[in-house]
Amino acid sequence: MAKYIFDRCASLLALAVLLPFLLLLAVWVALDSPGGAFFIQKRVGLHGRTFGMWKFRTMRPLSEKSGKLTVGERDPRITRAGFFLRKYKLDELPQLFNVLIGDMSIVGPRPEVPEYVALYNPEQLPVLGVRPGITDYASIRYFNESELLARSDDPQRTYIEEVMPAKLALNLDYIRTRSFLGDLKVIAKTLRRMMG
Repeated sequence: MAKYIFDRCASLLALAVLLPFLLLLAVWVALDSPGGAFFIQKRVGLHGRTFGMWKFRTMRPLSEKSGKLTVGERDPRITRAGFFLRKYKLDELPQLFNVLIGDMSIVGPRPEVPEYVALYNPEQLPVLGVRPGITDYASIRYFNESELLARSDDPQRTYIEEVMPAKLALNLDYIRTRSFLGDLKVIAKTLRRMMG
């Protein structure tokens, strides 16, 4: 309950402080390319329930039809504004609204798309037993994930066979040892990574 209250209060405070900045980013995204400012993607959350996760749109319309993974600077689907937003993870900021309405937490395993969750083995499924988050240790470790995938001859296979299992292992460790102080450390590390 304390974590839930913290999430609600922290997201509300962050949205209040960041609102002018968020509006500027939304206008920039909307003017940079056709398709509007936001992108809502179906993700799997607590207890396997799907929800719409908010992001600033960083790709051209209908880009998901050619694959959900992005592969760094060479991905032609990413817009000019989108490249900047992705580099500093600013495209994730609208997920504060997901936290405010209870779909997500500030800290917790990043929610996956249904196609990849369908590949989880029984040992990995416990990650669905906690509310997903905006950031976690896996997000910090794989901050430049798209650049890593760009170096692969088969990004989809690399993600499924290497990156996703490694991220899930970090998430399971988080679930076993989670604490309020630990969450604060994840938030601090995430902010340092974004600014560094």
